[in-house]
Amino acid sequence: MRFPGESERYRAARDDLLRAEIELRRQTEAVAAQRRALPLGGQIPTDYVFDEGSPVRMSELFAPGKDTLVLYSFMYGQDPCPLCTAFVDALDGQVEHMTHRINFAVVARAPIERFREHARSRGWRRVRLLSSVSNTFNADYHAEDAEGEQHSLAHVFALRDGVVRHTYTTEMRFAPMDAGQSPRHVDAMWPLWNVFDLTPDGRGQTWWPQLAYPPSG
Repeated sequence: MRFPGESERYRAARDDLLRAEIELRRQTEAVAAQRRALPLGGQIPTDYVFDEGSPVRMSELFAPGKDTLVLYSFMYGQDPCPLCTAFVDALDGQVEHMTHRINFAVVARAPIERFREHARSRGWRRVRLLSSVSNTFNADYHAEDAEGEQHSLAHVFALRDGVVRHTYTTEMRFAPMDAGQSPRHVDAMWPLWNVFDLTPDGRGQTWWPQLAYPPSG
């Protein structure tokens, strides 16, 4: 392909990049297949009871005919995490589509009313919100460590023969990184960083999502 005004130097570099992108696509597909081929993980240690205004058990999060559940662990300490907020800002619009095939919810270790108030302030309309204040889900699935530090993670569970089993968590959150890298553990689900990765400046190392921004101009 050629685009208006491009130089031979640009086209040669772009063709090299295209070949690398094709290899990345192959690798991405191969990793996705490897992930799908994982054997079932462990049975959940207890049928966790979450709060969504009334108690709901984890097994009850599976709608009839949908045997997969994705839970996102939202970091909420004294205040809601700006990065988690930006992440769910994007996902809220996708929930209507996702839940045609799977079950999806966002879990925070904060009282449900505080979490709901934050959701209202962001205009979230579709995402299912759960509080894990009264259970050990966060600690059991490494969304909170022994010192109480919270971690943003995506978890996948499957319902098989009436038993809820763990299938996947974004463990790359804890994997070593080379200098200048980002964890990228949930980035496959996050449009923000994927768009930035297409630009000349990339995602950078100094800019992070905020709960509010000063007026532009």
